[in-house]
Amino acid sequence: MKKLLVILAALALFLTACSSGNGSGATPSPTPESSADAAPIPGRTVVFAAASLNKAFPKAAGDADIAFSFDGSSGLVDQITGGAPADVFASADRRNMDKAVTAGVIDGDPVMFATNYLVLVVPAGNPGKVTGVDGSLDGVRLVVCAPEVPCGGATARLAEKNNLTLKPVSEESSVTDVLGKVTSGEADAGIVYATDASQAGDKVEVMDVPGAKDDPNTYWIAKVMDAPNPAGADAFLALITGEQGRQALAEFGFGPAV
Repeated sequence: MKKLLVILAALALFLTACSSGNGSGATPSPTPESSADAAPIPGRTVVFAAASLNKAFPKAAGDADIAFSFDGSSGLVDQITGGAPADVFASADRRNMDKAVTAGVIDGDPVMFATNYLVLVVPAGNPGKVTGVDGSLDGVRLVVCAPEVPCGGATARLAEKNNLTLKPVSEESSVTDVLGKVTSGEADAGIVYATDASQAGDKVEVMDVPGAKDDPNTYWIAKVMDAPNPAGADAFLALITGEQGRQALAEFGFGPAV
């Protein structure tokens, strides 16, 4: 009987070990299908981003607790260097990202995540009879971005390449302000990103800017130094540079990083 009890006890231990190895209490290994951009973003994350990203970024973030601040990239750099609390900075050009890096407010290496290019937009019906980025812009109410803003720097480069001297009636601090003046009828023409023009729908007519597609703006993203929520910043960067972010950006007309 004693020998039988020993055998039964051993069998019970064996069955218990097998059960614990396959039961719900075990911690599974990450699966190959898991991706960083699918991970939840912990805590409230503050993202300072270029104005042209004001549709794509919220789409990518979904229900995550993100506080977005959209503005011209140069203005955002000034806010961050001035002490404004932010976890992530996304710039519509490398120049303003480099400015932030030089100022010592960026943690780690910035990553390019998208591209964009300029187009000329006029109000529906083209009241100014604009024919393109040419002499027809003389004498009309043209609005562009200020030189320090990414879309303004790109506008200046393309005007130089096309041997054209632009005479805008105003220079705006963000591309959304330029588009707003065109759609409201305050301007006869404006130079904006293709993504912004597409969002305006039938409120504007769109014309190509010669050479714009060959000289796209590159978009960069990075974690801010001393970010209040560093884990949230890392998760948001992974989201934007991952498949979910790429899909959202493409949906709004952004090109891939090059």
